[in-house]
Order: sequence, then structure tokens, then C-alpha cells
Amino acid sequence: MATTIDQAFIKQFEREVHEAYQRQGSKLRNSVRTTNQVKGSSTTFQKVGKGTASTKSTHGMVPVMNLAHSNVECVLQDYYAGDWVDHLDELKTNIDERQVIASAGASALGRKTDEMIINALATSSANVIADANTGLTKDKVLEAFELFGDTDVPDDGQRFATIGWKQWSDLLQIDEFVNADYIGEGNSPYTNSATQAKMWLGTIWIPHSGLPVDGDDIRSCYFYHKTAIGHAVGSDVQTDISWHGDRAAHFVNNMMSQGSVLIDTAGVVTINCDETPD
Repeated sequence: MATTIDQAFIKQFEREVHEAYQRQGSKLRNSVRTTNQVKGSSTTFQKVGKGTASTKSTHGMVPVMNLAHSNVECVLQDYYAGDWVDHLDELKTNIDERQVIASAGASALGRKTDEMIINALATSSANVIADANTGLTKDKVLEAFELFGDTDVPDDGQRFATIGWKQWSDLLQIDEFVNADYIGEGNSPYTNSATQAKMWLGTIWIPHSGLPVDGDDIRSCYFYHKTAIGHAVGSDVQTDISWHGDRAAHFVNNMMSQGSVLIDTAGVVTINCDETPD
């Protein structure tokens, strides 16, 4: 195999994996606080408390807020997703085996990214809305909003909610979620078939299949602010391809080093929803 051909194969494969990961990999990565190019095995996210404004007398000293500072450590973990691409098999198939494996590897790493973020969300236990033997109802949504309001979580367009597909179906039965009279034509969940994530009540709602469900069919959904969860990237998705003459095949190894951690428990509300069949 000519060296130039092999290098072209590798470069094209790396590009396809990276593009596939960006396009269809993680659904939640952009919904959390992310730091890239982390050096070392861990990083820290800074957490700052609330400040209080005060008056001062003429020529007096400006009062100090005495902000509470703390930090949260995020440990990076390494993940791999590899497979073989047989050289002669590529000639016999009518599909692009390289692109299929690139997409599969990128999707696997994307699901792992979301799994880390979901696991970080699941560690928050301060604000929990009970299932009450019901699915996702308007009352539960409003209760989550009240909890954020009571704790001064910013209403700044950076609120997200990740829910199961059963809960997405529940939302589609709420008139205020689907009726253009309430949300306008452009925000209807039926107007854009390219994605199911939708803005409603200043929150981006994202259906996800990877949320935890217990043995009683209780699904944990999460309503959170972007700054409440940290996601650290030591190495973004990379691809290593090596030729094995004894197998007459390339081994394609996709890998990344990432981690996720809960920064502020006040910025996460867990909404438990009953999925028991009727």
C-alpha cells in the first residue's frame, strides 16, 4: 500500500470521525459549562457565592462583599471505541465501511460524553420533585421554576431541561407547549424536523434516551442551569489508525479524555416522572 494513499485514508477518516461527533455525538455538551485543553489528570471549576451591596458614608470605605470562594475538582477519564476495517471487505460492500465505523465510533463517544454529564446531574439531591404517580405535568414544570426563583438561579437564557422521550410526549399534550397562541409560530415543536430540542418558558428542553430509570419505572429528568455542571476536556475526539498486515486490515481507534462534575447543587432540580404503563 502506497504511503501517500495510506495517509490520505487516515486524514479523511479523522475528519469524518470529528465531523460525526460534532454533528450527532453529544446532545448535552453545549448545555453545560465546558473547559477545553485541560493539562493533567484533573481540573478545577471555580464557584463564587452571592454578593451583597451596601451603602457607605461620605469619604468612608467601600464595603467589601466578602464573596465565598470554593472550587470543585473534575477528574478526567479516558475512553476508547475501536474496530477493524478489512481492506478487501471495503471492495465487496456497496457502503462506505470507513464512514460507517467513523459514525459508530463518534456516536459511542458522544453517548459517553452525555453519560458523564447525566451522572454529574444525578449527584444533585437538594431539589427533588416527587413522581406523585404521574408523568411530566405542567405543575411539575412550574414547581421547578419556583425552586429556581426562590434560590435566585439566573433566568438568562442558559436554563436547560433534559427529559425522557415519554416525558417529551407528555409535553406535547400540554397546550402551552404546542399551541402557537402561547409560544408563537417559530417556537412550535412541529416547525423544525431537524431537531427535537425546543425553547419553552426560557428553557431549552432536550429529549434524551439515556436518563436513569429505576425498577419502579420512575424516570429522573433534570432541570438545570448551564453553570451548575462542569465538563472538562483533556483531549477531544481523536482517531488513531494502524495497518496490520497479518490481518490485512486497518484498526481504527477513536479516543477521548473528558470528565464532568456537579458545581452547584442549587442549580439543578431533579424531576421524577412515573413511566408505569397505563
